[in-house]
Amino acid sequence: MIPSFSKARLLVVGDVMLDRYWSGAVTRISPEAPVPVVQVGNVEDRPGGAANVAMNAAMLGADVSLLGVTGDDEESHDLARTLNGRVQYVFERIQGARTTTKLRVLNHRQQMMRLDFEAGLTGGSDSIDRCFTGLLDDAEVVVLSDYGKGALNNIGSLIDAARLRCKEVLVDPKGRDFDKYAGATVLTPNLQEFEAIVGKCRNDDDLVARAESLLYELSINALLITRGEHGMTLVRVHDDGVVHVHIPSDAKEVFDVTGAGDTVIAVLGAALAAGMTIEQAARLSNRAAGIVVGKVGTSYVTMEELTGEKSKIMDAKRLMQSLDSVRGSRLVMTNGCFDLLHAGHIEYLEKAKKLGDCLIVAINDDASVRRLKGERRPLNCLADRMRVLAALECVDYVVPFSEDTPERLIQMVSPDVLVKGGDYKNKAIVGREFIERIGGKVVVLPHTGQSTTDIVNRVAH
Repeated sequence: MIPSFSKARLLVVGDVMLDRYWSGAVTRISPEAPVPVVQVGNVEDRPGGAANVAMNAAMLGADVSLLGVTGDDEESHDLARTLNGRVQYVFERIQGARTTTKLRVLNHRQQMMRLDFEAGLTGGSDSIDRCFTGLLDDAEVVVLSDYGKGALNNIGSLIDAARLRCKEVLVDPKGRDFDKYAGATVLTPNLQEFEAIVGKCRNDDDLVARAESLLYELSINALLITRGEHGMTLVRVHDDGVVHVHIPSDAKEVFDVTGAGDTVIAVLGAALAAGMTIEQAARLSNRAAGIVVGKVGTSYVTMEELTGEKSKIMDAKRLMQSLDSVRGSRLVMTNGCFDLLHAGHIEYLEKAKKLGDCLIVAINDDASVRRLKGERRPLNCLADRMRVLAALECVDYVVPFSEDTPERLIQMVSPDVLVKGGDYKNKAIVGREFIERIGGKVVVLPHTGQSTTDIVNRVAH
């Protein structure tokens, strides 16, 4: 059972970062040095660190406030824009400091290099303390995301202040000193971080025994230890003593573990704020982590992904929100009237899907079909045409448009591949110039020899 997160209120505090991605194709080796040359075609900014935690919770529908420290620079404002108005944020901007920025260079979803930019953020902890008190009353759960960048230098005082007001405090820890997290409700270390504190664990029993000792040593309620392909282990204090549960991995495909810990603690915190038990919340966060590791770079999960109840039919606004959850996938887009779906359409769409990971079909609404095809068309209304397309396994999203061309929609989606049938000449394809300018590809598939107009004429005669 997945609860409604609409009344869950979280305060996320910690090291916020800007995750920047430069993506392009490698076609040659530099003549200056034996390194590949990336022809950058796409630049994308995403929230990182504590900002990614906040965004993960917000995407589930939780009410989230974010508190962090940045430089007084352009990157701080770029980071704010990545939150898309979904998160209420307070950034303490420090003159002369630099917002922590991680720049990743990608070639066809494969990370080639990462460059880190950061300086002078350690002076922000006093400001964090002052702002924290003012935001605390509106939160049910506090999430502290520690990346060791300086925002949480006074983390002990934050934990004490929150616990005095009976708030649950979740901490994603960092480093070899866990004493500073004493008194928190839950710690969420990965196995490597946990073993750096307690020593190498020989087996599951040894892991649980060492976790139990750490619980009492730090006066915390629970440890949720993430263990990669082995899932998670939850060890917690219960009325009858310490209990534990091993939760197997729910990952179908592991492509990139970047930010998976952010997703775990975000979903855990949102679930606790929504009324789930700690074990229920841990299992839900395990499911979320299994989804997010199948994506490229820092990302988040949506309610549709958690419930498995994905609707393929949506308007442009919902499409853009849904595409946030598949960022890093190779997007393929095509468009048409699809008035009378025939075998030629099926073959065409199946071939289009094979050109990438996610196929988006833009479909003319009824008025635009009439302008293009005449007053007797369409034969089937927009709702029926979309429903038939959505029933196809190869189609991931169906979105209508009302203009004569899908130019605006193509620019919104910015697909990696734009596809049209062989009855179009390449120079006449709407959106071709835009797609090629951003480093995408335009593909013309061979004509199948079938058309809706021919079928209609045969039926008429």
